[in-house]
Order: sequence, then structure tokens, then C-alpha cells
Amino acid sequence: MKSFEFYEPTTLAEASRLFAEEHAQLLAGGTDLVIGMKALTETPQSVISLQKIPGLAGITTDGDSINIGAMTKVREVELSADILQHHTALAEGASEIGSIQIRNLATVGGNIAHASPAADTVAGLLVADAQVDIASANGERTVPINELFTGPGQTVLRSGEIITRFRLPSPASGSHYIKHKIREVMDLAFIGVAAAINIDNGTITDARIGLAAVAPTPIRATEAEDLLKGNAPTPELLEQAGEAAAAASSPISDLRCSAEHRREMVDVLTRRTLEQAAERANG
Repeated sequence: MKSFEFYEPTTLAEASRLFAEEHAQLLAGGTDLVIGMKALTETPQSVISLQKIPGLAGITTDGDSINIGAMTKVREVELSADILQHHTALAEGASEIGSIQIRNLATVGGNIAHASPAADTVAGLLVADAQVDIASANGERTVPINELFTGPGQTVLRSGEIITRFRLPSPASGSHYIKHKIREVMDLAFIGVAAAINIDNGTITDARIGLAAVAPTPIRATEAEDLLKGNAPTPELLEQAGEAAAAASSPISDLRCSAEHRREMVDVLTRRTLEQAAERANG
């Protein structure tokens, strides 16, 4: 590990100013950054800890909305009664990250800011229609989660901007997340699929499908969602939605999996997540 300057600011303005400097990195949980620094794939000249800035951690409710501070530990999201009830897919995605020890260190903000297309929390946040609050020394702004990513490891965050909060305004009556992987635990997703559904009198009134690891960025399968709305969740309809979700994906082939297999599994896993989400929505 190369030497570096270490800062512990107590305000977002101070952290933003330091972060805007060249070759600076933020330290949240450290589960990605510290590993990268040890492997010399990350060589920041300065590291800015967010640990001493108040108000960045914790899960709160505001009416139907649930707010998750960016410094909230992944394990807390996994176990939160409010998230388990209203955003089950997000809790299930959180439970897929590493080991319990890792989840007790890793933060939701770090998992998202790293901008991996295969991040386990991202599909659940997509189907929660999450809004991302961002702060800098110049003020604050909010970006929808589906507009945050621009490519692998890339986001719309500008110099000095820091993710502060995720706001989940749209609870679903049923949601589910499935991660396709080789090993049972502590493996990257070949594919991550989340679905959230609201059903009224047997008819789908709202549907959201989030896909991870099958495109340069996490995506919503909007055409598949439109097929579902206003219809009963029949096996035939869910099959059509699975095919539409697969068509929306643009996976790559790598050492772990072929693009063709990924696309086929998007179809299969979308149907499975929708089936489970619909079952939960129906009580």
C-alpha cells in the first residue's frame, strides 16, 4: 500500500472540498477501497473518511417514504423491518453481499457509488424507484437512481459531489430479488433481477423490473413493465414479460458466462421474480 494523506472531516462542505482535489478517494465502509489500495489498483494521494459527518447513517420513515442514509451499513438494510415489509427485494439484495462481516462494514452508499453493474443493492433500489440525494460545497441535488449510472464504474456525480441519502417513495405490495451465481455465498452476480408489483382486485396496477450485470449499467426493463400494467399476472403474461426483459438486456460474454446464457437467464429469472412478487402482493 502506498502512503497517503488521511482526513476526517466533520462537515459535508469540508469533505466535498477535499474530495474535489485530484487523486482523492472517499472512505465509507472501506470494503472496496482498502482491498484496492492493498492490491495497488487504487493509489489515492488522499483518503477522506465520512465516518465523523453526522446525519449520513440510519433508516427513517416519512409517511410512506423510507430514507436510507448513504453511510447506513448493508447489514442494517438487510434486517430493517420497514425495508423487509415494503421493499423486500432490496433487503434480499443486501443479504447477498459478501459475508456477514462484510455487510457489517459495507455501506449502501459505497455499494452504489462504486457503480458496478452487478451491485447487489442496485436492482432493489431500481424497483423501489429510489431518489438519490447528492451534496457538495455548492449545494444539493437529487437524481433518480436509474439516471445515476453512465457506464461501468461511472456515474453522473460531479467533482466533489457525495451521495448522502436514498429516498424510497414507492412501496410495493410485493417484491423479490434473485441473484444468479456459481457459489452459494460471496460471489459476484452473473445476473441480478428484482421485481416489484402492486395488485388491486387481481390486476397489476404497477410493476417495476430492475436488471443488474446484464448491461453496461443497471437498467429498468420498462417495456416488460408496460406489458404487465393493467393485466392479471397469468403465466402467459409473465412469460411475455420475461422475454421483453431479456430483449432489453445487452450482456457480454466473459470467463464466467456467455452473453447468450445471460440473456436466457434474464428471461427465466424475470418470470421467477415476478411470480414471487405477485404471490407476495396477493398476501
